[in-house]
Parts: sequence; structure tokens; C-alpha cells
Amino acid sequence: MQVALIGATGFVGAAVLKELLQRGHQVVALVRDPAKLAAQPGLKVVQADVLDAQQVQQCVAGSDAVLSAYNAGWTNPNIYEDFLRGSRAIVQGVKAAGVARYLVVGGAGSLYVAPGVQLVDTPEFPAFIKPGASAARDMYTELQKESALDWTLLSPAVGFHGGSDAQSRGRTGQYRTGQDAPLMQADGQPGDISAQDLAVALVDALEQHLHSKQRFTVAY
Repeated sequence: MQVALIGATGFVGAAVLKELLQRGHQVVALVRDPAKLAAQPGLKVVQADVLDAQQVQQCVAGSDAVLSAYNAGWTNPNIYEDFLRGSRAIVQGVKAAGVARYLVVGGAGSLYVAPGVQLVDTPEFPAFIKPGASAARDMYTELQKESALDWTLLSPAVGFHGGSDAQSRGRTGQYRTGQDAPLMQADGQPGDISAQDLAVALVDALEQHLHSKQRFTVAY
């Protein structure tokens, strides 16, 4: 199928791009700097500012689905505002283009660690990522009210980050799924997953039409 991908040059997005191309999908990657993506069979790179809903609309039109791994940048002092602004523009553009299927990588902060208590609101949650995680949580809250899109949101494992040990596993094709609570290991520690297997889970959801209008999470 033809898939529009947002965030293809990022840590998660690059893994998603590789997974899509390996499975034979035609990918339109929306990027600010096309020079950051090398030409590959099945890949079309278009320059776009995802903060502009009209540009998003023009670039994703004709796609069977839109996948978003958008992140406003963890070092961005305005990450909360920019993340929500970009997420809203993407949703607006996707709807205007008439694309129904929308899959987005969210955060783990919105997972519930106790009844009514989300991870981002716990005292142990790292302060330096709280603005971005709060934006991802608020984006998910807005997405739940979205009736025009056939959306799916993927929350990574709690232990997921670029330097985690799981990244050394690469692509195994194996993962467990959950819904609103973090997946834990047998020893009680938070689960983890590699970027490559996170991408496998997202593309599986796309191809098999899983988790329609739902959030799900994955871990080993």
C-alpha cells in the first residue's frame, strides 16, 4: 500500500521507514530536509513542514494510511507547545486529505500504573522529559475524541529509549502487546523493546488493521 510517513529521520521513524520498505510498501516521507534521506526503491521524499496542515494535506493525499513518529525534539524548550501544534496540524491535514487510517507513535507517560494514575503524573517520572510526555498524553486525549479518523496509537514500553539495552537486540519480530497498563518483566521491572521491533508492531497493526480506535503498548 502507499503509506505517508512523518518523522522518518528520527530514531523511531527511521526504523519504521526501514520496516515499511522491507515489506514492499510505497512510502512518501514528509521531511523538512530531504537531504537527510538517501534515495531508495519504493521511497519518495517530499519537503514539508508538519506544523502547516495544508502542507500535510497536500503531501499525504492519495495515501492509504498515514504513520506518524513526529517529535518536536527533546531538547526543544517549547516541546509541549510545538508537539501539540504539530500533532494537531497533522490530524487536520490527514482529515482534509480524506485519509481515514492514521497510526501514531505516542509516549509511555499516558499508561496507567494504578486506577486513575498515569505514569507521567508519578513522583518518579523524570522531570526533564515531563513536558514532552505531557504533550503526548494530551495528544492522546484529543485523539480519543476523534471520530473522523480510524486511528491507532502505540505507546512504547516504559523502558524504551535510545540508549536502552533492548536496542542491541535489533529486529527479532517478537513482542507482547498490552493496552493501557505498562508491560512488566518477570522480575517486576518495566518492559523494554528495540526501535526495530516497535516498528514491527506498528506495521503489523497497519497491515492487519489491528487496534482500531485504540491505544496499545508493546514490550518483550
